[in-house]
Amino acid sequence: MDPARRICRAGAMKPPVHNVPAGELLKLLDELAAFSVPGPGVTRLLYTPEWCGAQLFLQQRMKSLGLEVRQDRVGNIYGRLSGSGAAAAEQVILTGSHIDTVVNGGRYDGAYGIAAAVTVLHYLQQTFGRPLRSLEVVSFSEEEGSRFPLTFWGSGNVTGLYDGSSREDIADAEGVTLGAAMKACGLGGEAASAGVSAETAAAGGKDYDDAGADGAGAAGTGSVDTGSAVTGPAGSAAVTISRPLRSDIAAYLELHIEQGIVLERSARQIGVVQAIAGQRRYRVTVSGTANHAGTTPMGLRRDALAGSAEMLLALERSAAEEGDPLVATTGRLEVYPGTPNVIPGEVQFTLDIRHSDAGILERYCPQVLEEFAAIAARRGLKLEIQPVLMTTPAPMDKELCAALEQVCLEQGKTYLRMVSGAGHDAQLFAPLCPAAMIFVPSRGGISHAPDEYTPPEELAAGMQVLAAILYKLAYTEEGVIEDRG
Repeated sequence: MDPARRICRAGAMKPPVHNVPAGELLKLLDELAAFSVPGPGVTRLLYTPEWCGAQLFLQQRMKSLGLEVRQDRVGNIYGRLSGSGAAAAEQVILTGSHIDTVVNGGRYDGAYGIAAAVTVLHYLQQTFGRPLRSLEVVSFSEEEGSRFPLTFWGSGNVTGLYDGSSREDIADAEGVTLGAAMKACGLGGEAASAGVSAETAAAGGKDYDDAGADGAGAAGTGSVDTGSAVTGPAGSAAVTISRPLRSDIAAYLELHIEQGIVLERSARQIGVVQAIAGQRRYRVTVSGTANHAGTTPMGLRRDALAGSAEMLLALERSAAEEGDPLVATTGRLEVYPGTPNVIPGEVQFTLDIRHSDAGILERYCPQVLEEFAAIAARRGLKLEIQPVLMTTPAPMDKELCAALEQVCLEQGKTYLRMVSGAGHDAQLFAPLCPAAMIFVPSRGGISHAPDEYTPPEELAAGMQVLAAILYKLAYTEEGVIEDRG
């Protein structure tokens, strides 16, 4: 993927009116939501039976719609509508999102982008036939970080963030390693467990032992027994297996719910994302002295909780002074020993700071951490700060954003230029190829919860925008992707 590539917007042909059937999208969302652990909302974690079932279902659905289906060795699923142009194989327009969820999450996060992409590709094929440039829908295996202490496992393998070398060093809360979970889903690199029948492998079928650095075989996703093992069906032998790393993606577009309240409050139908905020995450430990709550005078205490509370109030104040779009959050706070009549001797808390400007992040984070250190020193406390995550802001492609705004104008849809405070797969593609995101409103700004909801008409509006931009990129000469000077 050449970062010098750009989208050319030549030509002035009148765009067709796109009427993508919203009913197909809603039905597909309902079907995907069924692949969940019983309980509130949707729970579909990486390499679990529910995940396997959803990915197999998508393979079958894509194939039934006439798409060329393949899967890579970390479980990403692709459906391709091949282009007819001379450079079609080198100019793939990719769209989709992630199939995994948080625990007790909603039915739209990730799944909406996949379901809309599948629906749109089917519509474009039925309405306009074969495109000039290849179109692909992707269902990324993982983005949330809900089961294992990593994020973007799906798109990260596609873009080169991961090479699979650390999968035996990463484990979930139950002690199951990423490698073991992959193997349980048929991703262990052995033909018999790779979603292909032993007979096919013995007959000289595809070689699943050439996994290279990734060390993974075919993603057999579907046949689930009552235990923990998940084996691939023999029928998946018809699905082409590929290495995760890609070099043929010319542009990436992701349709997603906003997961915030900005669009709803501004009464806009579409969000055109200008950038995805960078993140800094820290684990902070404040240590004092645990002592008797009744016999230790207030002036002689080294109270770790009181010191932490002062730090968090300072964080809130400084973030408010910095102003939007900077946000700073503490989502977890643990107090030790946690006894009513004992002064807290240690507190651990998380720190999450986000902004779309790398320079502001670089300035603000050390500034607030220095203030924490000053508070600790004044109170006689020990302070330890461990960086956990550092991601740079990801600006979206300006020409693709302009093209999306033009689509909204053509369709008579209201839109808003905005920054995404949440991380998305698109941020991994942004340094490598033109990338863009389309947001639709989230009711009440609620996401990662069972109450996550976007009305059908707003889901349909986002899908119509996606259809129009994919048509421009794949079916018209104005969507040609060229190298910059």
